[in-house]
Amino acid sequence: MFSAGIDVGGKNVHIVIMHDGKVVAKAAGPTGSRKTEAAEKLYDKLLATVGITRSDVGQVVATGISGKRAPFAKVYIPDVTGDARGINTLFPSVRTVIDVGAEEARAIKVSPDGKVLDFAVNEKCAAGTGTFIETMARALEITLEDMAKLSLTSSKSIPMNAQCAVFGESEVVSLIHQKARKSDIARAVHDAIAGRVASMARLVGLEKDIAMVGGMAKNAGFVDSLKRGTRLDIIVPDDPDYVGALGAAVVAASD
Repeated sequence: MFSAGIDVGGKNVHIVIMHDGKVVAKAAGPTGSRKTEAAEKLYDKLLATVGITRSDVGQVVATGISGKRAPFAKVYIPDVTGDARGINTLFPSVRTVIDVGAEEARAIKVSPDGKVLDFAVNEKCAAGTGTFIETMARALEITLEDMAKLSLTSSKSIPMNAQCAVFGESEVVSLIHQKARKSDIARAVHDAIAGRVASMARLVGLEKDIAMVGGMAKNAGFVDSLKRGTRLDIIVPDDPDYVGALGAAVVAASD
């Protein structure tokens, strides 16, 4: 029996298709302003890749900040549930999940059987999300990839106190005028976000093993800052941005 999980985020949509408990296909694409249309197109394209139709899929479960915009999914689960079930499938030993995406960051305490015991969410300010880094990269006139690489080459800690993207950009411009190295500024940006995320995670308790998922988990500079900020090792799974969709697919398979 086929099952599918779809994670519709603020920036991207991720879909995982499973058959008899195993992942057989997955795909991702931008959501844009027409999230429902983007989800529909990606889902049909992935089904065609597998060689099946919608009627062949027994259950579709959606998650994500815009998960309810996927009408072909009959069941919706919260982001934290998708993350918990997904990471438990990959790493059953994980007890704390940190998920940082484009528009939201969350920390989740997970039980041994993949249930959510507690969670905290930062959704009021871009300063704790991927959008903040994108804004700062534009201010530095570098790519996101270069932002991560430069951050890893810095050994200097520069305090950055801005609590929102607007003031953060002004602070970056000020540092540029002070002739600060771009690598040191990149690290300062990552350290600032990591500090806020670490503080949020401590609200639910940083219990080993700890894993990071979501789009920001692909940013090596940020992961390094978060490790230093928490003083703990952090597991980053392959394709960390698919964990929520995987969790939704696992829930769909269990129905």
